[in-house]
Amino acid sequence: MEKVKLVVAMLIVGSIGIFVHFIPLPSAVIAMFRAVIGTLFLLGVMIFKQTNIDWAVVKKNAKYLIISGTAIGFNWIFLFEAYQYTSVAVATLCYYMAPAFVVLLAPFVLNEKMTIYNLMSTVAALFGAVLISGVFGGVQVNLIGVGYGIGAAVLYAWIMILNKKTKGLPGLELTFFQLLVSAVVMVPYVFLTEDLSRLSFTPSVLGLLLIVGVIHTGWVYQLFFEALNKLPAQTSSLLSYIDPVTAIILSAVLLHQPLSTIQMVGTLFILGSTVMNEVFNFRKQRSSVLKQSENLI
Repeated sequence: MEKVKLVVAMLIVGSIGIFVHFIPLPSAVIAMFRAVIGTLFLLGVMIFKQTNIDWAVVKKNAKYLIISGTAIGFNWIFLFEAYQYTSVAVATLCYYMAPAFVVLLAPFVLNEKMTIYNLMSTVAALFGAVLISGVFGGVQVNLIGVGYGIGAAVLYAWIMILNKKTKGLPGLELTFFQLLVSAVVMVPYVFLTEDLSRLSFTPSVLGLLLIVGVIHTGWVYQLFFEALNKLPAQTSSLLSYIDPVTAIILSAVLLHQPLSTIQMVGTLFILGSTVMNEVFNFRKQRSSVLKQSENLI
């Protein structure tokens, strides 16, 4: 059952680009609605579950929550801008560069040693990004969209690093406070930078915003954390690849944005680099556990 929840969550996440593509609003406005609606949804879930929040732990992690929550809002803006400038598939693959950026930043921020496997996987991911950008093969890709996608990946990498620094908060509560901060930041930002009176909020637009906020944010996070708590890490990592694969297929079928052969090769390099990192981390964790067991003996 938990695998089904995670599969459903990844399928939904993989489809967000399609829905955002059809919302004729500035990316910042979409991000604001997503943050506000997602926050309210998770608040309802926590009230229903009668979640007891340890405010001392929240206060202790306040700095990281504020920074990561702010980064989430602008991360979404960059990603949604990427959808507008390039295909959903290319934007999603650029976004999947985040693990490579984590590897590059980790030695400086988390004091983690850069290994040859980390370096190889990062080079593979960067090479994949070059291939999907259309620099080779004569593929017409908007480099502005690629830039926004990579910018979103850099922000998401920082969020991943900050999450590692956050201690004592369960996943659902962590995400709730991050979304809350994002909503608090996005609302004044949008009102200061956008003229909302000139935007058209038709019933279809409002419906799409609700779907993105409730389904693609609130419900997805609920499913994700319910499954994550009960599935092995390797299973969760493997099933997470449903997200980009779904985005690529839907982009080609529904939006007629297929990838070229050389871009598909780039896709294999990007996703393969992430697999390489996960395999290495799994072996590292297993080796650590074995050493601890030997010490106990």
